[in-house]
Amino acid sequence: MSALDELFAALSDPTRRALFDRLLRDGPDTATRLAQHTTLTRQAVVKHLQALVEAGLAEPQRRGREVRYTATPEPLATVVAWLTESSRGWDRRTARLASVSRRLASGRRQ
Repeated sequence: MSALDELFAALSDPTRRALFDRLLRDGPDTATRLAQHTTLTRQAVVKHLQALVEAGLAEPQRRGREVRYTATPEPLATVVAWLTESSRGWDRRTARLASVSRRLASGRRQ
């Protein structure tokens, strides 16, 4: 699976997005405390956090017996770059379609 695929897979789940947003907003936290703000078990939260870690969107840091997760948003630049390039392609296609449409409307052919 490519890095971009991992990012989209991680971000496709609303629970993971919510956990990522919470880490971004409130800073590093443990799975136990994150689970207290959801209907999920601690184990389910850990599983979602692991998907974020594998996608590079979170980083675990062990402090004694506790593991705190920190959001790492830098990989989102890859998503933004892909979306920007995809958008450029669609912009070019739309411009060509508009040009053909104008020619057809004016009665001219290519």
